[in-house]
Amino acid sequence: MSEIQTEISNEKKKKGRKPSTLNYFAEREEKAVRDFLTAETFEERNKIYNEFLKDPLDKMISSIIRRYKLYRKDMNYEEIHVDTHSFLMTKIEKFKPSKEKKAYSYLGTICKNYLMGQIMKDQKEMNRKIPYEDISSDLTNRPEMSYVIDNDDLSSEYVIKKFLDKLKNELNNDDCSDQEFKLGSAIYDLFENYGTIFPDTNNNKFNKNIILFELREMTNLSTKEIRNSIKKYKKLYFDLVQDLLKS
Repeated sequence: MSEIQTEISNEKKKKGRKPSTLNYFAEREEKAVRDFLTAETFEERNKIYNEFLKDPLDKMISSIIRRYKLYRKDMNYEEIHVDTHSFLMTKIEKFKPSKEKKAYSYLGTICKNYLMGQIMKDQKEMNRKIPYEDISSDLTNRPEMSYVIDNDDLSSEYVIKKFLDKLKNELNNDDCSDQEFKLGSAIYDLFENYGTIFPDTNNNKFNKNIILFELREMTNLSTKEIRNSIKKYKKLYFDLVQDLLKS
């Protein structure tokens, strides 16, 4: 094949190749969140929001709603989207850039847990109006869809504080593998920010898939690696709760 034919062939391949998907929330958007929080005037904030944040946040919310099928009864998609976006903007102030955390992870977790909380509230309201037999497959009654993070007999805040102390000590031990250390650090961050990330749903269960997604995002570990590494921290938590119940 001549050089000209090769060049034409390569050009055709380039034209036929599907464009790679751009990351809609990259460093530019991370910087925009920081700039938004430090802006001194409403006009400056509004400009940053409209120019850099509105579209990426819209895409984030759309992706979360569709990926996790977080649809609410008696509300159409647009209403859910607008409601979630509005709620998110009331929580953005609590993000602390000084902690060097990713705004993408924080904002995404806020959205997911807000939607889960609203679905649970909607379901509770429905439970008051219809017989139990009709709701036996209710989301909050399906153990495979939930993860218990505290014990009914103990204050969640107290358990979390004690667990963080135990977890911190565990992370300082030399016997942690690299994967266990990454996962332990991510779990520490989730529990440390528990009060601002998880909504007050008056329920002690959270969607296991959402938590797993967050851990994958924060650690870059696979689901299998997370499940293998989390055994250490499950035992740590279980032993802690047992000790607290005995005391």
